[in-house]
Amino acid sequence: MAITTTTLIGGGGGGGGGLCFNPSNDDRRHGSLFFLFLSADRSSLPPHRSLLLLCPPRLIIVTRPTNEYALSSSSSASLACTAALLPSAGGPRMDVTRKEALWINNRFNPHWVPARLQFQQRKPSVFSAPRGSGHAGRLVRMEQLWQEFFSDPSQWWDNRLTKKSPNYPDFKHKRTLEGLWVDGCWNPSWVKEKMASMTLGHIQSGDRLRSRVPDSFCNGDKLSKLCEEGRLKEALHMLELMVQQTTKPPIHAYASLLKGCSRRMALAEGKQVHALIVQSGLDSNIFLANTLVHMYSKCGSVLHAHKVFSNMPLHNVYSWTAIISAYADSGEVEEAINLFQQMQKTGVAPDKVLFVLLLKACARLAALEHGRQLHSQIIKRGFQSDVIVGSTLVSMYAKCGCTEDARELFDNLSERDVVSWTAMIAGYAQNGLGKEALALYKQMKQEGVQPNNVTFVLLLKLCASLEDARELFDNMSERDVVSWTAMITGYAQNGLGKEALALYEQMKQEGVQPNNVTFVPLLKVCASLAALEQGKQLHSEIIKRGFQSDVVVGSTLVDMYAKCGCTEDARELFNNMSERDVVTWTAMIAGYAQNGLAQEALALFEQMQREGTKPDDVTYVSVLSACAHSGLVDQGRYVFDSMCKNHGVTPTREHYACMVDLLGRAGCLADAELFINKMPIQPNSVVWMTLLGAARNHGHVEIGRRAFDRVVKLEPENAAPYLLLSNIYAAAGRKDELAKIRNEMEEAGVKKMPGCSWIEVDNQLHAFVVGDATHPQSKEIQAELDRLLGLMKKAGYKPNLSFVLDDVEDEEKENALCGHSEKLAIAFGLVNTPSGTPIRIKKNLRVCGDCHNTTKIISKIVGRDISVMDANRYHHFKDGFCSCGDYW
Repeated sequence: MAITTTTLIGGGGGGGGGLCFNPSNDDRRHGSLFFLFLSADRSSLPPHRSLLLLCPPRLIIVTRPTNEYALSSSSSASLACTAALLPSAGGPRMDVTRKEALWINNRFNPHWVPARLQFQQRKPSVFSAPRGSGHAGRLVRMEQLWQEFFSDPSQWWDNRLTKKSPNYPDFKHKRTLEGLWVDGCWNPSWVKEKMASMTLGHIQSGDRLRSRVPDSFCNGDKLSKLCEEGRLKEALHMLELMVQQTTKPPIHAYASLLKGCSRRMALAEGKQVHALIVQSGLDSNIFLANTLVHMYSKCGSVLHAHKVFSNMPLHNVYSWTAIISAYADSGEVEEAINLFQQMQKTGVAPDKVLFVLLLKACARLAALEHGRQLHSQIIKRGFQSDVIVGSTLVSMYAKCGCTEDARELFDNLSERDVVSWTAMIAGYAQNGLGKEALALYKQMKQEGVQPNNVTFVLLLKLCASLEDARELFDNMSERDVVSWTAMITGYAQNGLGKEALALYEQMKQEGVQPNNVTFVPLLKVCASLAALEQGKQLHSEIIKRGFQSDVVVGSTLVDMYAKCGCTEDARELFNNMSERDVVTWTAMIAGYAQNGLAQEALALFEQMQREGTKPDDVTYVSVLSACAHSGLVDQGRYVFDSMCKNHGVTPTREHYACMVDLLGRAGCLADAELFINKMPIQPNSVVWMTLLGAARNHGHVEIGRRAFDRVVKLEPENAAPYLLLSNIYAAAGRKDELAKIRNEMEEAGVKKMPGCSWIEVDNQLHAFVVGDATHPQSKEIQAELDRLLGLMKKAGYKPNLSFVLDDVEDEEKENALCGHSEKLAIAFGLVNTPSGTPIRIKKNLRVCGDCHNTTKIISKIVGRDISVMDANRYHHFKDGFCSCGDYW
């Protein structure tokens, strides 16, 4: 339908005041945005159907109170519209793609429309077209308005700093509500020069503008900055002062603080902001209500989110999206779908963002039937051609195991970008279809679509080996920071720390700058190897690049320092972090646990809860581990019980293994075995191995044998249970059983993992395996060991030959003990570092009893602090004592 005349006289049975058209039924789609033009005499509008249908490119401009409507031929002219229908009094420009209309008495109208229309009738006309006609008339009117403005700026509201949209006027008259734009196309030429001479924030007669920016707005900016920096308590205090001093805070101040609470999952602070919003009478503000729903959702309080949503007088699509997202993120897909259906019944049309959100929720929980229902809705509403929606549909079907449906949908997509291809490749990879994924990758390259780094990471996982992954990486035409980080991560996760660090150096040489994510695997490598000096160098780079405020990087730094034995440095870094999440707290608690500082770990655990951070299952593993390594049986039982009863954390096998370790180390082997037998879930090999280790420590043959049988059934190729049971038999003097278990080990083809130790000297990592004679300084190392052995024997040292299981002479057993990897690493450190320098060793296995006793004696003889991190914990040796108190 198009308007072809340039002047239209009112008709349609209204007596001249209203202008009516008769659109087709296809044009009567309710719920969209229209422009309703009313004359000054509203009573003359036809009561049954008062509308004006606008058709681009011509726009309608309302003239003075007459029955004539002039048409402008300029498609860029400003439109007049009523504030009853648009939130912005200035009104947006016409969307030339829409041809829609509204009926005042339509039965589908929202309930608030009649009241808003009556309110508009009581106000003066919001907009007036320029006097005269055509361009000349507009120029005259703009000239008059700007002269009025500059003659008395106090009669105009200044909205430049507070307006949310450029369509809202910069200045608005307090009485007539007419608007002015500084960059308006009809402005006189002298306006900009005049504006340049005026200073915001000062009042001078004649040519100075009176600023309408109150102190509350400036304080709101300060408050927003505090929120961005993570200083929520300071921001909340400032907001409380503003409310108490009757200084009306701007809306964005509340919103900034709520968003800050969302990012940090600070539920307690969020509730306080909510109380201030209610106190200020802003609880009916739809924008703040939507933000509140979002905040409660991100903080895990779905019930509070729903309560806010239920109390809202109006719901727009953002309101529904926020509450549906709350239920979807919490895993309640059924309730999310129900709310989605309720939303449609109220007449609110879903957008593609909501469909994507719901599809992702269905994908996470493999809710295929709900996904299919959403797919039909997407087709009905015409969103299937959208590339984002289509890609999410492909991902949903693939994650639900329907790779054929996903591929059919993928092949039928009208547009496919790299996200679509990656979604399909990921679907194949997740369903174990590696060949199909690689074939699709080749097709993707043939069609000229360049893979992104997400695609590359997926392909890395499909590679049969790191060599294949490296070949793929080396053949990439362009490698950005994500590609490099993915390859570094691959090395780090596969225990190739030296290769990861070397690749990082190559990355810098090629001019690729690392991002915050790059440092995370590198710091983990330093932690796993106790490479403190390299970790410190990475820390310096992190500070230089400004990544120290990143919560993930900060948490990994805390973990690195703690695992290198520097708990004081880790705690100082922890205390100075501007933002701390549950991972940060857990890293520090785990650091204390690994270093045998159980009381510090428990104190920090209590502080964590007092400050409102909810512990997760990993946190409880760290706390229970701290209790186990320090013999705090009663505290460990209390933590385990409160985790289940008071905090709603369901115990996993890791928690049960910690409890078995707690009881086993304390010598309560019967209780530990009974605890395993009463577990509500099937115990895994780790649980039984823990009991077997405790039986070895306390020499309990029968329990050790039963635990051994369980472990071998679950992990027949694991050599560790054979070695532990052999130690039990050797310590008990049961030579026949010892020979039998060694034969069983040989028949099963099980091979022992060689012990390996690392030491960092002059920023270089040196690795030693048991009996290693390949190191360039092996002669110096052996000479140092012989020297130390002589001094230790004078100090009363006697080798514990029970840790050598080979059936050889005692002298050979003693030589074998001297060749243990940690002793070689210690000797190397003594030879190559200045006197008094601490020595830090990392070992891949548990330190044997003889090496533990030897290291205590060496620390006293040489006057050095020696730290050894084994597979279980940190041992700090000083002056002949170990931090574990021999309880390990």
